[in-house]
Amino acid sequence: MYQWSSSLPNADWFSFLVADFFKWRPSEPFDLIFDYTFFCALDPSMRGAWAETVSRLLKPDGELITLIYLISDQEGGPPYNNTVADYQNVLEPLGFKAVWMEDNELAIKPRKGFEKLGRWKRCGRRQSSL
Repeated sequence: MYQWSSSLPNADWFSFLVADFFKWRPSEPFDLIFDYTFFCALDPSMRGAWAETVSRLLKPDGELITLIYLISDQEGGPPYNNTVADYQNVLEPLGFKAVWMEDNELAIKPRKGFEKLGRWKRCGRRQSSL
């Protein structure tokens, strides 16, 4: 854990951690996970593992917020091509449902129209097998 954050205002409310997302085992699950374009940086073959890990890290009633950087015309990556359907394909089998999906009105100018914000909740009891 980085200690330099302790000098920042409100430092008691957050901490920084450098760890392998897929291997990290926190002491307790989270109420909220915010994925800020991590998904599009992953090789598409790792997206199922991403969803399983998100499911494991969230409390049963926790929420996932995703900033989806829509890319459909690019070869290779990162970032890799992705759509809202790509998120649905890996999250829905784990019991997640998109309860809100909107264009990101605060996107920086070059990405206007290419970002969506999504809010996901579990609609069932299905848990990750990880």
